[in-house]
Amino acid sequence: MDKNTIIGFLLIGVVLIVFTWLNQPTPEQIEAQRRMQDSIARIEYAKQLEQQKELNREAKADDELAGLPDSVRLARLQNTFGVFADAMIGEEGSTVLENELIEVRLANKGGRIGYVRLKKYDNYKGEPLVLFDEKDSKFDFTLVTADNRVVNTGDLYFTPVKGNDGNSITMRLNTGEGSHLDFMYTLKPDDYMLQFSIKGTGLNGVLSPGTTALDLLWQQKIIQQEKGRKFEDRYATVYYKFMADDVEYLSETKNDSKQLSNRLKWVAYKDMYFSSILIAGNEGFESTTIDSKMLPEDGSFLKEYKTTTSVPFDLKGNEATDMRFYFGPNQFSLLKSYDDDVEKADQLDLEKIVPLGWGIFRWVNQYFVIPLFNFLGQFIHSYGLLIFLLTVIVKLILFPLTYKSYMSSAKMRVLRPQVEELNAKYPGQDKAVERQRAIMELYSRAGASPMAGCVPMLLQMPILVALFMFFPSAIELRHQSFLWAHDLSTYDAIVSWNTYIPIITPYFGNHISLFCLLMTVTNIIYTKFNMDQTNTGQQQMPGMKAMMYMMPLMMLVFFNQYASGLTYYYFISTLITILQTVIFRYTINEDKLLAKLEENKKKPMKKSGFMKRLEEAQKAQQAQLERQKQQRENNRRR
Repeated sequence: MDKNTIIGFLLIGVVLIVFTWLNQPTPEQIEAQRRMQDSIARIEYAKQLEQQKELNREAKADDELAGLPDSVRLARLQNTFGVFADAMIGEEGSTVLENELIEVRLANKGGRIGYVRLKKYDNYKGEPLVLFDEKDSKFDFTLVTADNRVVNTGDLYFTPVKGNDGNSITMRLNTGEGSHLDFMYTLKPDDYMLQFSIKGTGLNGVLSPGTTALDLLWQQKIIQQEKGRKFEDRYATVYYKFMADDVEYLSETKNDSKQLSNRLKWVAYKDMYFSSILIAGNEGFESTTIDSKMLPEDGSFLKEYKTTTSVPFDLKGNEATDMRFYFGPNQFSLLKSYDDDVEKADQLDLEKIVPLGWGIFRWVNQYFVIPLFNFLGQFIHSYGLLIFLLTVIVKLILFPLTYKSYMSSAKMRVLRPQVEELNAKYPGQDKAVERQRAIMELYSRAGASPMAGCVPMLLQMPILVALFMFFPSAIELRHQSFLWAHDLSTYDAIVSWNTYIPIITPYFGNHISLFCLLMTVTNIIYTKFNMDQTNTGQQQMPGMKAMMYMMPLMMLVFFNQYASGLTYYYFISTLITILQTVIFRYTINEDKLLAKLEENKKKPMKKSGFMKRLEEAQKAQQAQLERQKQQRENNRRR
């Protein structure tokens, strides 16, 4: 990382700090916000108390019903639930539907998916990776009966009916002789996609005659699966796709909610590396409200997601309401494969839940980094070696830009004695404009440009930023060990502690990552080496040297909780950059380079439009200074 890049990062940091300081709330605003949060907390607490009271009432009612004779109990249920009275009594249990990749348990109560386990993955504790279980999730439909009773499928018991092929199960809700509501599930071999359909038979006199849609509630708590909770939290949120439109998402860092009037194609409950996605049929989801709620850090859940929406329903039973579930990894290539041989208008775009950056950065990842990563993965099974080779390939591709940047610095360096002569010729602040103009004229005549080293760095930025987004999102690195790092998808702690330390713990964490430490050390070495190599003899701002050393230390704080695969990449990349710079230093003859620049001075000088505008600006500034100086002298004479 050269001086121009570090200055750019520092300027961006200064702008952000100033912007944050200028926009910080006043004490009155903080107090108003505190009062509002207290009010919200009281309302939320009241809701929780009411919900608990309702649960207690239901439990008490169940206990009372259990103690009654069967005939009396049935009569009471029929009075309350009508044709669904029989379905209020049933046997707890579940039916398993599975293939080589996932295990799904369908609960008798509610006829819903109550448990999902991904067979090829485990969590950070080495336990089976469970996306959710019955007590931490809901998937309920609201039914309105012909006599205006409101019933929730989550309270009703379904009867499992197994299919002939073993890949499908129907959960049937009996509503009387010749009438029933079916939830049909089909899981194909070697697939993370689960087909789900709803179809009624003989429900004309059972449900309200005006029923054209069913209200759906889908709620799920997201279980912590990775070692670095805070890092995992940054990637967990709700994504959703509008019909024939783009993909959007809720905030990852705070409670968020959206009321959406436009129809949705799918809603994804996303964790860092795994997702539960509900995909609508051709008509989509209507009148959807999506919520994401942060959960306490001392628990085993990250967030709680909730969706309320409406799905079309054919009361006559001629057509089924088709949906799909995806329970699986957030692997870009896998998610994109569901759009193979699909018309553009009907594509799901599930791969957009993988955060690869926006605009050009996502394109670099999608069309360069990921294909190269997958290609190398076919031959290299150690992901540490794969990252090393990927780094080498990227550095080779960027080699012409790196070489051009070094040559620009070399030109400035060999002209340093002449720049120092100009500094001595035009000393002091009063002659700063003249001195700068003379130095720029020297560079222009010799064919050197201070900006020439910045342009190659800017051209490299898309790849550098793309890789910064790629490594934390690459599920392939999950639980892959290399050297001392047991998992390249999370931090590689060599020292850890449990004590909470103000300021340090929230930003740095309670550990020190070795690859991050090595990355920082190599960046400090490179900063020192690069400063010596790029000293052009011009005066620098006071404190600039210290600021340039602060950048690697800031990276230590920022990257300490990031994936070790990313910090390992930056460590190797910086080492290669240092090696390239050493090779350039000892293979490029600077005497010949200086002689070439001296020859350039003898040629007729062609000024670029930029240099002409720069000189005009310098002349105008010089004239302004002369007028100010003359005015000060006139004032003194008076």
